[in-house]
Amino acid sequence: MTDLIDSLASISDRYDAVFCDLWGCLHNGKTAFPAAVEALRAFKARGGTVLLLTNSPRPKSSVAAQLLGMNVPADCWHDIVSSGDAAQYALFSGAVGTRVHHIGAPKDLTFFSDISPDLAPLAARTNITRVPLAEAEGVVCTGLADDLTETPDDYRATLLAMKANGLPMLCANPDLIVDLGDRRLYCAGALAAAYEQMGGTALYFGKPHPPIYDLARRRLALLNDSPDPRILCIGDGVNTDVQGGLSEGLDTLFVTGGIAADEFGPDAASPDPALLAAWLGAKQQYSTFAIPFLR
Repeated sequence: MTDLIDSLASISDRYDAVFCDLWGCLHNGKTAFPAAVEALRAFKARGGTVLLLTNSPRPKSSVAAQLLGMNVPADCWHDIVSSGDAAQYALFSGAVGTRVHHIGAPKDLTFFSDISPDLAPLAARTNITRVPLAEAEGVVCTGLADDLTETPDDYRATLLAMKANGLPMLCANPDLIVDLGDRRLYCAGALAAAYEQMGGTALYFGKPHPPIYDLARRRLALLNDSPDPRILCIGDGVNTDVQGGLSEGLDTLFVTGGIAADEFGPDAASPDPALLAAWLGAKQQYSTFAIPFLR
């Protein structure tokens, strides 16, 4: 049974750390949510550790710069763990070869160039080269080249060519969709899902898959000396944040006012408990707690 709560503060004393999603919880792609910022600050003030856990295909430093641009202050978190970080480890470990074709926007090219110091030696040894599709051993997908105008249908020919050549796809962002303000956009996960439907192979490293949680736990250990920290996963994605937390044996806080807000009645600030219970039950994803908005 999912408990509907009003504030993070009402349960914060039960946890040593939170793994908090970004888009739909802390910001809307354009600007920060002030109440969410204050909730994380209050959790830190009580001695808790805040890790921002995001399916962004960008590495940590690029995500941090993006957050500042949306007025998300650096004092509401301790560290960032991105799907881009986890996918970089896979890329530089040779998961899809060394000659790779990139599908994504120019803004995501930091995936190849923004390399953390702990990964730099591995990256130097692997010598990844970006090449045209016809010369590739594998494909790195960080998203659509123009997510404001394109849909997965625009990539059908490219995906068919990849399938014909037996190319694996490294998906740097498992999310299917995201809301940019009041616009709904497709993410890399939508292209990966379309590729799998064709019979292609897609590799995932962000939520809800284990690699991003393994990396988050390693980074948490550097910040919190508890031998077995109590962790709460916060997010508005039932198939990413909630499913990932449940798979890791962690408690989850589902933000109902995010991407699924329309499912729970006309007032996002007051989700209908019966609709919420039925919806979570149908998806077999029973979060520990739910909250209208992170606050």
